[in-house]
Amino acid sequence: MWYFYRDTEHKNAYMSNPSLLIIEDDAAFCQMLQKFLTKRGYEVETSFTAPDAKEKFQKTNFDLILTDLRLPDYDGIQLLGDIKEINPKTQVILMTGYAEVGSAVNAMKKGAFDYISKPFTPDEIVMIMDNALKAKGPGASHPGITDTELAANTDGNGISKIEAQGDYYTSDTKTVKGISEASQKLREYIDLVAPTDMSVLITGESGTGKEVTAKAIHDGSRRKEFNFVAVDCGAIPKELATSEFFGHIKGSFTGAVEDKMGNFEAANKGTLFLDEVGNLSYENQIQLLRALQERKIKRVGSTKEIVVDVRIITATNEDLTEAVEKGAFREDLYHRLNEFSIEIPSLDDRSEDLVLFAENFLQKANSNLHKEVAGFSEEVWEAFRQYHWPGNLRELRNVVKRAVLLTTGDEVQLEALPREVLTPREKESVADGFSKSEFEKNRIIKALKKTNFNKSKAAKLLQVTRKTLYNKINYYNLDL
Repeated sequence: MWYFYRDTEHKNAYMSNPSLLIIEDDAAFCQMLQKFLTKRGYEVETSFTAPDAKEKFQKTNFDLILTDLRLPDYDGIQLLGDIKEINPKTQVILMTGYAEVGSAVNAMKKGAFDYISKPFTPDEIVMIMDNALKAKGPGASHPGITDTELAANTDGNGISKIEAQGDYYTSDTKTVKGISEASQKLREYIDLVAPTDMSVLITGESGTGKEVTAKAIHDGSRRKEFNFVAVDCGAIPKELATSEFFGHIKGSFTGAVEDKMGNFEAANKGTLFLDEVGNLSYENQIQLLRALQERKIKRVGSTKEIVVDVRIITATNEDLTEAVEKGAFREDLYHRLNEFSIEIPSLDDRSEDLVLFAENFLQKANSNLHKEVAGFSEEVWEAFRQYHWPGNLRELRNVVKRAVLLTTGDEVQLEALPREVLTPREKESVADGFSKSEFEKNRIIKALKKTNFNKSKAAKLLQVTRKTLYNKINYYNLDL
């Protein structure tokens, strides 16, 4: 493949169009993305299923593959392994509607170049793809991410920093204490429950910082000197969940080449945080309930019981009460996990804290990117105040980090912000057939139609709470 220097921003641009495979089961979104990227010079092929995708990347050495992490017929992490086995030089970017840190870290350790959460903006995906192709250029290679390097560069939900250690993650988190009424109420609840050993269920919209809250509870407890172990239940295949939770002994199953400590043992005397707990299979729920009741576990393949002392904190953006009513989630486990519940407010609900969070993310971005941006212009602050932040703290963090990267002066200016932040709500429109708001609105309409306009079912399908869905319906003025 030949390259040329187009400009200082894209030194590894391709002389011929880079080849791209998009693997996405949402056909409408896949075709919209194909149209958008074709206009930007990519030779794009699409696959709606994993088997079709495997046929294509076995025949063609794509420069870049953009694949959904959650495919209905195949595990995204396994597909990543298949791609790398066939062509290790192909850069892979994972798309996910969940954007869980555990999944991202796992994927990057297994060779993914990066990940991006849906819904994303055109600028976001183009920037990541350009970086991936730049890393693939002549004489350049992906640096090979170590656990230590990954720990230094991976942000968690909202404002946490995750360190990869073996197969679990400990969080070194510094929280921002907001001044809004919602944030003060949140802090009051954290201070109230932290010194106890009560199980806590954390709910709230995606991107609000559930793990940050879980870590704050741990840090305020008598267990703070011991491990805080965070586990993304949505990223664990049900066949491996038992081993992940309880560990295994060498030779207990194919692939068990050595003894492994599970998450319960790793968190002994500390706190075990189970994110997206609603994704656990019914069988895994039974195993979890038994471990919580007996305070004992057995590694897979072992007959020896191990006594564990673990505090459990769980999180979900689903309505677990509805899952209980439908029989998808055990009622006894729900009550065991929900001794105390905390709902994390959205960024809209604590708009008074916007300045504090933005300044905090600015400091982190300067540190990560080795920049010295002093602040934001008044026009940027006004744009931040006018924007509705559907992605909450995670979106604010990403916008600030991107803006710092693009800023050459002392202050972040308007031109460094993505399009959707600059566009007033009433004037939003589809640009080049691809906009974040249109994608989100179409997903909501599609989910509602699929569930015969049952809002509870649609919320579950979209992996959001009913409150979030109602807010989105009102925001987009959907006439239902």
